[in-house]
Amino acid sequence: MIQSVLVGLVEAYVVLLIVRALLSWFPSHPGSPVFQLERALGVVTEPVLRPIRRLLPPVRIGAQSLDLSFIAVILVAQIIVIPLLRA
Repeated sequence: MIQSVLVGLVEAYVVLLIVRALLSWFPSHPGSPVFQLERALGVVTEPVLRPIRRLLPPVRIGAQSLDLSFIAVILVAQIIVIPLLRA
């Protein structure tokens, strides 16, 4: 019971991370519903991403940068979920 709740929470958090990453590719304007969603997702995800970003700063790719903290958090989340699914 507790395991399935934990798995569900971790999977939901991963979905929030993916949605935030996808929304970051598109411009949004203050006051728009997308902007409000981005802010809400930032409140939920940034406390986890910020410390990872300090350890693993974004990688410069030409004029762009790739934030690897999202990938790191998703990988760690999957590492946490796999043993819970087997139990």
